[in-house]
Amino acid sequence: MATADLHRDLRSAVRDLCKAFPDSYWRDLDRVRAYPDAFVGALTEGGYLAALIPEEYGGHGLGIAEASVILEEINRSGGNAGACHAQMYTMGTLLRHGSEAQKRAFLPKIASGELRLQAFGVTEPTTGSDTTQLKTTATRKDGVYIVRGQKVWISRAEHSDLLLLVARTTPVEDVKKRTDGLSILLVDLRNAVGRGLTIRPIRTMMNHATTELFFDDLEVPTDALVGEEGQGFRYLLDGLNAERILIAAECVGDGRWFVDRATKYAKERVVFNRPIGQNQGVQFPIARAHVNVEAADLMRVRAAELFDRGEPCGAEANMAKLLAADASWEAANVAVQTHGGFGFAEDYDIERKFRETRLYQVAPISTNLILAYIGEHVLGLPRSY
Repeated sequence: MATADLHRDLRSAVRDLCKAFPDSYWRDLDRVRAYPDAFVGALTEGGYLAALIPEEYGGHGLGIAEASVILEEINRSGGNAGACHAQMYTMGTLLRHGSEAQKRAFLPKIASGELRLQAFGVTEPTTGSDTTQLKTTATRKDGVYIVRGQKVWISRAEHSDLLLLVARTTPVEDVKKRTDGLSILLVDLRNAVGRGLTIRPIRTMMNHATTELFFDDLEVPTDALVGEEGQGFRYLLDGLNAERILIAAECVGDGRWFVDRATKYAKERVVFNRPIGQNQGVQFPIARAHVNVEAADLMRVRAAELFDRGEPCGAEANMAKLLAADASWEAANVAVQTHGGFGFAEDYDIERKFRETRLYQVAPISTNLILAYIGEHVLGLPRSY
């Protein structure tokens, strides 16, 4: 099947699935900060969360371009792909660096929905984006790793069976480079909670199911090590381009949703005997938001093409995320302004999506850190931090 046809069919199928989960479904969940289990279940049953898993492990063997189309359409339909997107980009770490035994043990069950891999434990309270300085340790002793430390902003840990955990296995003072000595462990949360792991929910301005994790002498089997000990930072970087591209796609979906809602309302809302969309002060911001969303989408497509060809795409992936996050945030503000007071009313869903898309100015990497990356690694400017 031609790529264009595949993408068209994917969009149509995801859009049809999302019709069973209208605005009211997401609104009700948001009100009580509940996890969209029914939606994630339907998405899993449809095979969409197994898009990137090779066919030999029960998946569809599709590319990042197709995965990004799936997530974009969820957000464009008014949903929130953040409830499940991590399964796509965290799974890649296991696929690319896990042992054959690990892949055969876990990937088919992830593909079928028997297991959820929805959480990635990286960020810590005292280190933020400076991953090389993380304090969580995993020390080998009597055939297990003893994990001690703390993580924060770890989303979906309460709704996942497995957690990819980044921990320091060699003290930073004992390595030649600060990026050495970090390892990735595949933690079975079903056995860990209450046996050395405590999960504490964090209530935030959007319904993102994020948590704080406390590790107090948690024992993790040594066969949970993904890849080589001490190479975890390299494995982490290996998955960041996929993450950037998929988040960019979600922002594009949000941006298109905001533009669609603003356009519809501007056509229907009549003030002073004329639709407000006839006024350039209303019309031009919507048009500008549309232009910027479509431009960001082109960079998303370019980054996905490079990624799927196995070519370097760090600059393109980061630029796609930056442009799409900025475009969706601009479109969100335009949608609120177009709706006036109704933009703040829950029943119009603008304020919910407004809060959700605001996240991507900050996470999973802030726009300023992307600019620092472009400045140093693309333009050759001095390192700024």
